[in-house]
Amino acid sequence: MTTNYILGILGSFIVLFALFEMMRRRRLREKHAVLWICVAVGLVVIALAPGLLTYLAELAHVAVPANLLFFSASVVLMLLSMQHSYEIGRLEDETRTLAEEVALLRLAVESPEPTRLEDTE
Repeated sequence: MTTNYILGILGSFIVLFALFEMMRRRRLREKHAVLWICVAVGLVVIALAPGLLTYLAELAHVAVPANLLFFSASVVLMLLSMQHSYEIGRLEDETRTLAEEVALLRLAVESPEPTRLEDTE
């Protein structure tokens, strides 16, 4: 076994352990963890079977297997960035709606005019 092979296996298992530890401590939500667990398992598989990356590179007609690995990592990061952008936009809309509701409630509470509830009594 070469040093690179051992380092790849060790790094893969460290990433997998860190993911499970973050989920256990509730630092990482499950919906985000699924993607990262898939990535970590993929790293473990590639580390345990380094010929698989070479085979996939030949299958995709990529000259250097490391280029396929970097391209795949770039695609995963781009998809993750798109997902987070979507969630940020949705949360901004929700925050704006909640802020408007709080402002209306504050106006109703602080208003000197009688409200509908006071009129019915």
